[in-house]
Amino acid sequence: MSRITRNAAIAIRMEKLIARREVAAVGRQIGMTAAAGILGAVGLIMLNVAGYLALAARLEPWLAALIVAIVNLALAALLLLVARNVSADGDVEAAREVRDLALSDLEGEVVDAAAEVQGLANDLRTVARNPLSAAGLTALVPLLTLILKNLKK
Repeated sequence: MSRITRNAAIAIRMEKLIARREVAAVGRQIGMTAAAGILGAVGLIMLNVAGYLALAARLEPWLAALIVAIVNLALAALLLLVARNVSADGDVEAAREVRDLALSDLEGEVVDAAAEVQGLANDLRTVARNPLSAAGLTALVPLLTLILKNLKK
């Protein structure tokens, strides 16, 4: 039983770790997206003014404004693409592996415990039907062993 509780505790801790890492990654994505939005807005304003003044001396005023706006929007789009690619997969992979191992071991322990309980139930049925038979006495040995083992714990 201690392995079952240990594996369940490990699985729960790994799930919490995975969730924390994923929330942190989402937080970084939100921060980068917000920064991209702010930089896009500030850049659009400042570069529009500076770029417009520089280009307006050489080009038509409308063309100078268009060039500056396109450059600023391209920079904002680039930041959004970088923010979209932030992921927690690298940080979380080891935690997922440990969680999966713990869950697999936990599943095996539960199957073994269920088989042991089923065998014990069959032995009890045998003893109840014929308590003095050799098979009944043989069935009592594992039952008594199990009881003694649990009493020692």
